[in-house]
Amino acid sequence: MRSILVLGAGRSSSALIDYLLLQAKAHDWQVTVGDISEAAARDRVGDTSAGSAIVFDIQDGSSDAVIRKHDVVISVLPPTLHAVVARKCLDHNKHLLTASYVSPEMKQLDKEAKEKGLLFLNECGLDPGIDHMSAMQVIDKIKEAGGELYSFESFTGGLIATETDPGNPWRYKFTWNPRNVVMAGQSTAKFLQEGQYKYIPYQQLFRRTTPVEVPGYGAYEGYANRDSLTYRATYGLENIQTMLRGTLRNEGFCAAWDVLVQLGCTDDSYRMEHVDAMTHRTFMNSFLDHHPKYTVEEKITGRFGLSASGPEMTRLVWSGLLEETPVGLKSGSPAEVLEHILNKRWKLNSEDRDMVVMWHRFRYRKNSSDHEIQATLVAVGEDSTRTAMAKTVGLPLGIAARLVMEGKIGARGVVIPVTREFYDPILAELKILGIALKERAVK
Repeated sequence: MRSILVLGAGRSSSALIDYLLLQAKAHDWQVTVGDISEAAARDRVGDTSAGSAIVFDIQDGSSDAVIRKHDVVISVLPPTLHAVVARKCLDHNKHLLTASYVSPEMKQLDKEAKEKGLLFLNECGLDPGIDHMSAMQVIDKIKEAGGELYSFESFTGGLIATETDPGNPWRYKFTWNPRNVVMAGQSTAKFLQEGQYKYIPYQQLFRRTTPVEVPGYGAYEGYANRDSLTYRATYGLENIQTMLRGTLRNEGFCAAWDVLVQLGCTDDSYRMEHVDAMTHRTFMNSFLDHHPKYTVEEKITGRFGLSASGPEMTRLVWSGLLEETPVGLKSGSPAEVLEHILNKRWKLNSEDRDMVVMWHRFRYRKNSSDHEIQATLVAVGEDSTRTAMAKTVGLPLGIAARLVMEGKIGARGVVIPVTREFYDPILAELKILGIALKERAVK
């Protein structure tokens, strides 16, 4: 019996595993879910005969025997472990799929994977993933019709649905790894804008945003994400004048988050003293000047020129950051303490629904005139387990795994899904599953 091994049973794995179990029943395959917590793996598998749950630790010697037994391996472990999984897949001649960015360590395995006839597919989730595939489908269509692209912008964000937590002024909760949210953007963003190379260091990132309007959903703001420049060659847009990929948030989020960045609350480079005795309020005060006569609120508003009743302070207060509530950690870096505090208000409740919003803008010339296409995707989750984030990250991986198992993917080596053999079937099935971009021409 042919089989698929899923490594990791975290929050983004639910839709992936559900999809694979359905495919396993239809094709007489077997799905094994391995996690450091066997209980978490069992919870994902349920009582179906098409799946089994095991304890799995990639650092344990027994991991080789587990990988050897399966045909395709899907890693939803932390990204830092993908290269370890990849090396073991090379040793045992197994295909590997992940939703994470291609790391330098992963890229170095390209030649060996090709020599062994193996596919190491990365960036096949949401962002990166659906963003690549949906963009390339439109880019190829424009080129085939004789158009020449001169601008491409793309923003994606995991947010909360309109009816969820209506009093939440951030319009945001943790819909994926909280640590990644707190640490987001800490490398310099690089992109191209009207022919000029642009670089935004972390301390300026949340002050330089792009307004985005999504029809039917309202106004958002995007901030630049990582290195957009590398995708010029990937997308076949070497001569493009504007190339910008970024993260989407509701209006006002970035200005409030910038206060935390400027204070130093997102720093992960050192351990704080006496965290076990801290309250939320003393944590915030530890980054402010000592003024015996001024309150923490007054010091923040004075330092950043904010109104005490303004939107930034409203968001900080709502998050509980100024309360005399014990932090509840024994130790930690500023980033770890901030994550712990925010998780008390930003954790999805069982009845909460998340929302994924993606927006592309393509500008091109054809027949001596300028044209613009905007494409948007909005997906809403069912609850705190069957989230839109889990669906949009997990389903592309699941569909890709099915295609590999069926022998319908010819690519080999370390690749991302930017060619037609990936994007046509994956996007077509996602559309059937209710996840699709809507395109519109803008005059």
